[in-house]
Amino acid sequence: MASGQLEGDAFVKASRDYAELEPVAKIAAEVKSAREEIASLEAMLGDPEMKAMAEEEIASLRKRLPEAERELAIALLPRDSADAKPAMLEIRAGTGGDEAALFAGDLYRMYERFAAEQGWKVEPVSMSASEVGGFKEVVANVTGTGVFAKLKFESGVHRVQRVPETESGGRIHTSAATVAVLPEPDAVDVQIDPGDLKIDTYRASGAGGQHVNTTDSAIRITHLPTDTVVTCQDGRSQHKNREKAMQVLRARLYEQQRDATQGAEAEARKAMVGSGDRSERIRTYNFPQGRVTDHRIGLTLHKLPEIIAGTGLGELIEALIAEDEAKRLAVLSE
Repeated sequence: MASGQLEGDAFVKASRDYAELEPVAKIAAEVKSAREEIASLEAMLGDPEMKAMAEEEIASLRKRLPEAERELAIALLPRDSADAKPAMLEIRAGTGGDEAALFAGDLYRMYERFAAEQGWKVEPVSMSASEVGGFKEVVANVTGTGVFAKLKFESGVHRVQRVPETESGGRIHTSAATVAVLPEPDAVDVQIDPGDLKIDTYRASGAGGQHVNTTDSAIRITHLPTDTVVTCQDGRSQHKNREKAMQVLRARLYEQQRDATQGAEAEARKAMVGSGDRSERIRTYNFPQGRVTDHRIGLTLHKLPEIIAGTGLGELIEALIAEDEAKRLAVLSE
């Protein structure tokens, strides 16, 4: 690798480290300044003329200091090394047939709108549309600042309760979709030996026979050592499909590496807000009652329209992050 490239990589890493440390240093400086100011004011209590003013200032500082100290403690908590990374978002229709596919489409649009609010970019990698609308499966790359940190608690089974448009009797149906959020690794995070790959090409097919490619542009990549299979048929270019499939494969292998190497840390994550296991039911969207319940933290919000529209999702995500931080603080203080 050229020295210029090394210098460029070092600069990028230093910039990233600075961006992470700057807010911590700022909070630490505020805490230090408050403590020093309290000590200075306490020295003035012996002066009759200054006593009343000093007592008022001390009371105000002591009221603010605990919150600042808590913010500093949270800022100093060990961070998931993947928090700053972009993410691969995978949504699959689960039990419930056509209604599950429609719900998978609703979830995808919810995350698209939430991402737009955050200033993130969502790029579809692979889509398998359902004949009735929605998706059997959709995979997308989400890039921006702090993507994985905010989306990582979305992994799991999302359940919906509502009356399908095709239901003439007005009966409520329950269906589900699974969501997986994987951190997308840098090129250096995952090394893949081309000899470990089995690559097949085949003819892509669309929903209901629509938009069927007449060339073998769809790609199926099998990583032989782990038996991980990735397919992509979204684009009409075999080269683009191969590139996107490799992107998804790297993310899945990186997640496998994280689970294998983090050990105790991975177990600690499971004890917090959730394991991230897509088989774990995490949330219910009840349309008749207009409510969304996150089962991991026992939070129910009667804001279903806003949440499913993406604009209200942030409140749920912030609550999950706060719960995770509180539990990790409690573990450190034991």
